Amino acid sequence: MSLNLKSSVLPILVIAALSGLFAQPVRAADRKPNFVVIFTDDQGYGDLSCFGGNHVSTPRIDQMAAEGSRLTSFYVAAPVCTPSRAALMTGCYPKRIDMATGSHFGVLLAGDRKGLNPDEITIAEVLKTAGYKTGMFGKWHLGDQPQFLPTKQGFDEYFGIPYSHDIHPFHPRQNHYKFPPLPLLNNDAVIEMEPNADLLTKRITERAVSFIERNKDDPFFLYLPHPIPHAPLHVSPPFMKGVPDDVVAKLKEEDGKIDYRTRDNLFRQAIAEIDWSVGQILDTLAAHGLDENTLVLFTSDNGPPKNTLFASPGPLRGNKGTTFEGGMREPTVVRWPGKIPAGKPNDELMTTMDLLPTFAKLAGAMIPTDRVIDGKDIWPTLIGEAPTPHEAFFYHGGNQLRAVRSGKWKLHTRNGKPAQLYDLEKDIGEKTNVIDSNPEVVQRLVQHLKTFAKDIADNSRPAAFVEHPKPLSK
Repeated sequence: MSLNLKSSVLPILVIAALSGLFAQPVRAADRKPNFVVIFTDDQGYGDLSCFGGNHVSTPRIDQMAAEGSRLTSFYVAAPVCTPSRAALMTGCYPKRIDMATGSHFGVLLAGDRKGLNPDEITIAEVLKTAGYKTGMFGKWHLGDQPQFLPTKQGFDEYFGIPYSHDIHPFHPRQNHYKFPPLPLLNNDAVIEMEPNADLLTKRITERAVSFIERNKDDPFFLYLPHPIPHAPLHVSPPFMKGVPDDVVAKLKEEDGKIDYRTRDNLFRQAIAEIDWSVGQILDTLAAHGLDENTLVLFTSDNGPPKNTLFASPGPLRGNKGTTFEGGMREPTVVRWPGKIPAGKPNDELMTTMDLLPTFAKLAGAMIPTDRVIDGKDIWPTLIGEAPTPHEAFFYHGGNQLRAVRSGKWKLHTRNGKPAQLYDLEKDIGEKTNVIDSNPEVVQRLVQHLKTFAKDIADNSRPAAFVEHPKPLSK
């Protein structure tokens, strides 16, 4: 398709509002709330202390949970990076916006001709219509061509990498992929090639802190998608303390190559640095009197890879890439002092797709009505005043619709036919298939699948493509 790029989203949204394409905004308080979304990479349901992880220590996130809420049935819309992030940005299932896969792989790669369509309206663009400053610091993975970068999708500021840090010449299958060097961007410009991955968590945290400090007098949306704990694991020097001597010695022998398996031993340290980063954000908010006017949400993009040494889905079955719970149910903590009840876990079904409509409501922003948005307003659910607004939630593997959850029931299909049914209230680990004894439940869930598949077929939108894509370089 040809690109119809938005030269500026604000005029377009204003015109759309005047022509009736948007729902009327909800009236906001005198001072609009700030929103911070911290999004890690490949972190499992069991990889936080407050979610039962004994192999990690996360005191700042645990404190955040004590002062806010653990969301124990919070989902991403895909079990791998690119589609999961597309859903967060747009409030839509990835298949609806043709972002369920990359061009030739499960995710976008370097120099990919495909990207999130600039005609999509992102959460950042929605909030900009309400006067928000928007900043993103970390991993994007929704297209590395100039037309697809964060600054073209509603972010005033961007500092980070365009995709996973293992899309790099040191990849174990480099002979197959032939990846170019990894670029580091500041806004649209490549400022470094081959940035020191040990310092990524530190550098993006420092930029996020600076963003808060510079925008403390304006409402802001801060999106902090960490590249870690996606393999290979990296931490900054202060967090190498306590790493066994034999691990340190092996890492000194890398000599330009990356020892993935040895680096798996840095998992505890990598999570500790992410926890430190969360603490830096929370401390900065408190120092500038923003604490009680800021919603902070911590979650991950998908479950942990299958063959890591320490990353864990906890009690869940499955890992990254699967539509079992371990692939898509994420360890999630949300905090907003005085608004979200403190210390109460919330087991209602919620998703990353819900953030766009929920933040829009809280900000008094306009929500597009000229397109299907799958996310729902979950504010009444977050504060404990209403159950989940989702009658059903759908699980995709790539473009394939593979499972549905409604209430406590989850149905998996195989080759389009019902195959496994689980009662997630009694069986969070999806161990006991009860499909034979619950035919009426199966029939109801199959109908959900059919209705949803038809809706996607009737109401989907294309991704965007460029001709002659080139990998980014300085």
